[in-house]
Amino acid sequence: MIRPAKREDMGAIAAVYEAARKYMRDNGNTAQWGDSYPDAEISENDYVCGNLYVCVENGAIFGVFAFIVGEEPTYARIDNGSWGASGPYGTIHRLASNGTVGGVFSRCFEFCVNRIGEIRIDTHEDNRIMRRLISEHGFEERGTIYVRDGSPRIAYQYPPEG
Repeated sequence: MIRPAKREDMGAIAAVYEAARKYMRDNGNTAQWGDSYPDAEISENDYVCGNLYVCVENGAIFGVFAFIVGEEPTYARIDNGSWGASGPYGTIHRLASNGTVGGVFSRCFEFCVNRIGEIRIDTHEDNRIMRRLISEHGFEERGTIYVRDGSPRIAYQYPPEG
């Protein structure tokens, strides 16, 4: 089940993000989230804005993500490509799993695409697992965007241009 996060979920959300950071480090992706991203302030902002969601099974939170419908400021500039459509879209950010239940990406994708047909997502070049999942779900690589600190991310869009 996916539901909006509650205030009392914040400790479990932090634990999921910590497990995801460890998994990234252990699998060669040390630069994307470092030791503290996303921090409590970012999670709090996602929560207050109504954009924070959790994946729950048997009462336990095993996944988390932010889903934001509307313009994503870091997507205004895209290098080495272009966005394929100009309609309203949703953006998946900060998708993470604690590794106890599989299928977090698939569940997140289904949840989001059922709310708005166009989805955008980005990830670090070193995040091979996320890049594979994004491609397996029909996203098309569109170019390079830059996050707030200026570091590049590979940008994807669903549905792909036909």
